[in-house]
Amino acid sequence: MWGAVVNPQQPPKVPRIGYISGTGDATNQGPFVEALRQGLLKLGYVDGKHFRIEYRGAEGQVDRVPALVNELVQLKVEVLVVPLPNAIRAAKQATQTIPIVMVASLDPVAAGLVDSLARPGGNITGISTLAQDLDGKRLELLKEAIPQLTRVGILLDIETPSSVVNLKEYESVAPALKIQIQTLEVRGLKPDLESAFQTAAKARAGAIITITNANLFLQQKRIADLAIKNRLPSMFQGSTWVEAGGLMSYSSDELGAFRRAAYFVDRILKGAKPADLPVEQPLKFEFAINLKTAKQIGLNFPSLVLFRADKVIR
Repeated sequence: MWGAVVNPQQPPKVPRIGYISGTGDATNQGPFVEALRQGLLKLGYVDGKHFRIEYRGAEGQVDRVPALVNELVQLKVEVLVVPLPNAIRAAKQATQTIPIVMVASLDPVAAGLVDSLARPGGNITGISTLAQDLDGKRLELLKEAIPQLTRVGILLDIETPSSVVNLKEYESVAPALKIQIQTLEVRGLKPDLESAFQTAAKARAGAIITITNANLFLQQKRIADLAIKNRLPSMFQGSTWVEAGGLMSYSSDELGAFRRAAYFVDRILKGAKPADLPVEQPLKFEFAINLKTAKQIGLNFPSLVLFRADKVIR
């Protein structure tokens, strides 16, 4: 007598979302990945049940990014989420079939990543945060907070091309505000920040602006502490810097952008093609102030500047 053959039902496949970080590692994925998870949860996706994130962190070593992208492409993840310009370019070169959701600080049309915002074409869509377009506004806000300001130090990793572009933006808008720019150049994973701040002091800079890249993002607390130690008002490109002790930041709502990226992932997992999903630009911008830091460096904000702040740390 032949026994019945039982074919147990296979569990449903859990979609894999590849994520590339320039700064994180396996033990510290950072706030942006968590924001993506929150956005997916709001859409009904439970981590581990409806999706799994394949996370790869370059730990500040941006030259590793292309290899990490290729690793995720070889895994044939269902969608890639990429926040770094070099990761977006590497992903564009590595695959024409895996959908790519970018959260980009650059202009994706000018960079040749998409055909247009309305109809991206190809396999890339997502969000452009306009980070490079806000440099003039950051300088204006510094001048409003410190009316007597005449010289600003710009801290940047000179080996990062996008940071050099930002520097030129600051240099172009500074004359109209009667501000001189002092370039504070650092390099690599272990930037000589102390020397940069010494240069700022010698040049009698009245404030400092940090241009974010992967290497400097890893140094948030240290840069904020050095600014406080040198009693320098500081301006940054995102509120996570202010939470680390920086004085001010002006940017698009970065965490909100990653929560919104979940919308694109959702549409793609349901069958939509990136070519048909318009690239979005932020509707909300965030001006953050740290009053504890202001007190430490002896700065009193004008009431109008305080009134305009979207986020105040007391």
